[in-house]
Amino acid sequence: MDYLVRFSQTYETFRLPELQSLATLEGIDMKVVSYKEDSPFCIIHLPNPSTEAATRLVKRAILVQTISELWGHGATTPELHASVKSTSSHLWSKYRNSSFKFWLDSYQGCRSNSARLSLIKEFAYLPFEGTVNLKDPEEEFAICEDWALNAVPDNLPDPKYYYLGRRVAKGARDLPKKLDLKKRRYISTTSMDSELALISANMVMAAPGKMIYDPFVGTGSFPIACSWFGALTFGSDIDGRSVRGDEKERTVKGNFEQYGLVQRMGAFFTADLTNSPIRRSELRPGETGGDGQKGRVFDAILCDPPYGVREGLVVLGVRDPEGKDSWKVRLGKEMHEDPAYIPPKKPYSFTAMLDDILHFAAQTLVDHGRLSFWMPTANDTDQAIATPTHPYMEIVSVSTQTFSNWSRKLITYQRRPDIEVDPEALKAKDNSSHETGRTADDLNPFRRNYFSRFVPETPGVTPKGIYRTT
Repeated sequence: MDYLVRFSQTYETFRLPELQSLATLEGIDMKVVSYKEDSPFCIIHLPNPSTEAATRLVKRAILVQTISELWGHGATTPELHASVKSTSSHLWSKYRNSSFKFWLDSYQGCRSNSARLSLIKEFAYLPFEGTVNLKDPEEEFAICEDWALNAVPDNLPDPKYYYLGRRVAKGARDLPKKLDLKKRRYISTTSMDSELALISANMVMAAPGKMIYDPFVGTGSFPIACSWFGALTFGSDIDGRSVRGDEKERTVKGNFEQYGLVQRMGAFFTADLTNSPIRRSELRPGETGGDGQKGRVFDAILCDPPYGVREGLVVLGVRDPEGKDSWKVRLGKEMHEDPAYIPPKKPYSFTAMLDDILHFAAQTLVDHGRLSFWMPTANDTDQAIATPTHPYMEIVSVSTQTFSNWSRKLITYQRRPDIEVDPEALKAKDNSSHETGRTADDLNPFRRNYFSRFVPETPGVTPKGIYRTT
């Protein structure tokens, strides 16, 4: 049967990928019949009997308002009524004696009260004998209207399209309020908004029995969102202060305690992605045999890597270990067990970091495990950073949040089993495109563009506003 999904009017490029991820998680054979990003209405097909499946599909969807049995649709009211009669007449008797109400959902348009009532009365042919109950009806029927942009100022008489649906279930639009950062004990300037964190958790299909890791954990926004959905979560950060916090309750653990999720909190530790204590499995492209995931434990990796704007990207290490920095190496060998010791760091290539994340995921994710990370890029296609690829990681979706001169993308991948990976493709993977240099600006094209206000670079000229740092 066909169902009408009514999305929220935010994050348009995230709406369908989130719903498709939830369909995969629930094992629901969902087919998209009709959808455009400029409209919040989406028609999907679910196998019969599918009311229970529809409820499971949207019960934790952050960007879904409601899902309804689609009783009819059309570009005009005569087309709508003809569709209702031909599509749903076999269902009418089921709701003959139920209390009910009709309500109007107008997107980008509006009607007067009298016009609303007149439109509702056009459905008087439905054989409902139950009482009208506007507060707590047994059944709700929504007349959805999709109006053209500027329909109100242009005084348009009719919408572009009509739908009639019997509401089956609501999405989880209220959930972000429960994890609202304004009420959280411990956050930082880079803590991810709760709504986007929950959407990201849905993208990686967080669920009970799954183990999920964030290698740039900060104050724990992603692990908290994944744990809320039942996953056991882990995290690390190159700056141990973000994990430890500064007070008894102002810690990552304190955030888990606030939401009653401590039992789903795994290990959180100080580490750098390129110098991680996590075991990595050897890649064996093209091979068969075994369970296909020996040595790999994570079901998903979800993170928001540093963009290198507030300060340059760094990793553990020194620039010249054999020369002028050799004393730092000797000091590290002597003092690495001292709790007060702070290891040295060196600048890190932004593009190398993205490739390292993909390779790390290939070595640690189970077959078909998911990787989702946020990546900044310029809106100007000439300055945009290409979506990184890896032979083991198949791109599932790319969703974009746009700001003034730049955007950030949530890119979701799925790990391919060894047998599906061409050994030659892995050998041919070329990292020569990485930024080269010694300073934070040399190694980070996004940082350069950000501080130059995304003005195209001129050879030999430092754009006004850029800061050269080491």
